[in-house]
Amino acid sequence: MEKPNQTTPVVGFILLGLSTHPKLEKTFFVLILLMYLVILLGNGVLILVTILDSRLHTPMYFFLGNLSFLDICYTTSSIPLVLSGFLTPRKTISFSGCAVQMFLSFAMAGTECVLLSMMAFDRYVAICNPLRYPVVMSKAAYVPMAASSWAIGCAASAIHTTLTAQLPFCGDNIINHFTCEILAVLKLACADISINVISMGVTNVIFLGIPVLFISFSYVFIIATILRIPSAEGRKKAFSTCSAHLTVVIIFYGTLFFMYGKPKSKDPLGTGEQNLTDKLIPLFYGVVTPMLNPIIYSLRNKDVKTAVRNLVTQKHVSQ
Repeated sequence: MEKPNQTTPVVGFILLGLSTHPKLEKTFFVLILLMYLVILLGNGVLILVTILDSRLHTPMYFFLGNLSFLDICYTTSSIPLVLSGFLTPRKTISFSGCAVQMFLSFAMAGTECVLLSMMAFDRYVAICNPLRYPVVMSKAAYVPMAASSWAIGCAASAIHTTLTAQLPFCGDNIINHFTCEILAVLKLACADISINVISMGVTNVIFLGIPVLFISFSYVFIIATILRIPSAEGRKKAFSTCSAHLTVVIIFYGTLFFMYGKPKSKDPLGTGEQNLTDKLIPLFYGVVTPMLNPIIYSLRNKDVKTAVRNLVTQKHVSQ
């Protein structure tokens, strides 16, 4: 394909995906599709039980329902495009379509960072100040907390998407990625992107640095409080109420820091194995974490397991 002239404005992009590794496309199509179906089923069931089971109408499960809905939105904003790319090598996407996909992915990721912090605060109050929990985490408090998570994530994404959309793209229109990942798109701009880079740095502090510090301090106090509980059974019961959230946080931020802290390949054409790995890690990060969340909460939470069993039992009885 002819490379576009440097003075021709770009009206669309070509997503390279795995077009340089055609033998892998069918395998990854089946694998990613199965994982996506598990995400829809697992998170969909969690949303259902948190709505239908009155015993789960608490702040913790309200946040969990939001997290499940968030994971469905996050994967749906990118996975259909990825799957389509496996079937259509060098898939084209319009400039506006790329902007929408970029906005949704960034908004969902930012929202999840903030929401996990809100969930940590909920566990902190529940374990460290149990007598004040009904007052501090009333419906008038936890609903705005969840809403603000969505608002902050969407606002930050709108800023970055707008800044990126205003850049001129008049050179190469090939994105060496599966989706319109914002950093991959910025590399194609034929203008100074220093403002974008600075805003991304500020965003990383807000959505990565601050939440990680907040969650870390919350769990320092939580663990200190649990260790002061005299009975082993009491300590085990207290820890079980936050172990699922802690596991999700470790997986979410652990893989995120690994992904961005890993040295990148120097090959700009994407022909080397290391460059393929650079593309596959974000892809699997985007599906593995949302897939594991409902599994972790189901395996580590008796209330959720009971609610799911009741839901299945009621369905069989009604039939």
